[in-house]
Amino acid sequence: MAVYPDLDTLEQLAEHIKLRRSAEVLSAKVEFQELTVTSTVSGIVDLIEFLRTDSSCRFSTLVDITAVDYPQRPQRFDVVWHLLSMYQNHRIRVKVAIREDEIVPSLINIHPSANWFEREIFDMFGILFSGHPDLRRILTDYGFRGHPLRKDFPTTGYVEVRYDEAEKRVVYEPVNLVQEYRQFDFLSPWEGAKYVLPGDEKKDAT
Repeated sequence: MAVYPDLDTLEQLAEHIKLRRSAEVLSAKVEFQELTVTSTVSGIVDLIEFLRTDSSCRFSTLVDITAVDYPQRPQRFDVVWHLLSMYQNHRIRVKVAIREDEIVPSLINIHPSANWFEREIFDMFGILFSGHPDLRRILTDYGFRGHPLRKDFPTTGYVEVRYDEAEKRVVYEPVNLVQEYRQFDFLSPWEGAKYVLPGDEKKDAT
């Protein structure tokens, strides 16, 4: 069973962070027994460094970095960092909202583990990180087109990959669907079935 910090402790921590880093912090609030801090893009490096070194925080472990796509917003993406303080037994979520053309500073110099996390976000969302030493795809292939976790990415993708026996190499081609999409209305899992289910015969007997 998860053990959550006392809510008063999290509220005090939120006030401490807002007070000490007012230039970078846009908001800090406790919801669902978790502390979420919203930062400016330009201040994210200074804020993360503060959270790592401040004696009341000591968020020494970068657990994860992810992103969320909101295509309808001018600031299309949220980039989200999850940090852990093993010293204080606290977790914190830090997020920034960015436009599609904005670049986020890399955190590799503070948390080396950010390396592959940032590559994954670049691969899946197309978000760029300035200062990253090797920002290239990590989950998809080198010739892959697009970014699969964007909401406007087609379910079929743009290209398909196959091995060409004549050329003795892998080739990339535009997606060519071999069968039309089937349409389902999901009204009943048995609709159109050609057989009688056990018990159906009782319906006609009444």
